[in-house]
Amino acid sequence: MARVSGGSEAIVRIGVLALQGDVREHLAAFRRAGAEALPVRTAEELRSVDALALPGGESTTMSRLIRVFGLEAPLRRRLAAGMPTFSTCAGTILLSREILDGTPDQLALGVLDLRTRRNGYGRQLESFELDLELPLAEAGAFRAVFIRAPVIEGCGPGVEVLASHQGRAVAVRQGAHLSFTFHPEMTGDLRLHRLFLATAVGEGAGRRSLPPTETLLPTEDSAA
Repeated sequence: MARVSGGSEAIVRIGVLALQGDVREHLAAFRRAGAEALPVRTAEELRSVDALALPGGESTTMSRLIRVFGLEAPLRRRLAAGMPTFSTCAGTILLSREILDGTPDQLALGVLDLRTRRNGYGRQLESFELDLELPLAEAGAFRAVFIRAPVIEGCGPGVEVLASHQGRAVAVRQGAHLSFTFHPEMTGDLRLHRLFLATAVGEGAGRRSLPPTETLLPTEDSAA
């Protein structure tokens, strides 16, 4: 269970976008952290969850599959309604306002006011791990795994930087959204998943209805 201040507890239903990438690892981590977690591949499944995790993987492939599965419009509606998100690596790219070194048709959902560069540290051989200090209730460094990781080149004024590496943000928070350029699901350390559950409860677990269909986040053509 996710605990909110004051001692009350609530089960949060977390969806994990299950089109490609580290789906099983996130499902396992959220379940171990006390949430109800289920894969999301359809609009109906998206409607049933309180919050959504967008996993690491390959962002251009995920963009294409979101459209193939008819999820773009439902996803934009839920995001516009304030659905909390937990994004890692490719998920961070998908939620960014601007994608650098992406493909012309790549999906940029724009819920995070970030300029993000794909494969910013290089290819698979340039993957690395390091210890990060994060503002977590449970003390101790967090071991961060970077695999073909993106680089956040710029953050808007509403973005809170939680951790940096080489002068660039690697963990950020914007409202109900937590985002990481690394893979917390690969470490066995549940502190960031628990932090997100507390955020999702605070934003009001159980609010799963969609706003009117015309309430959409900007498309790629209208986003800066």
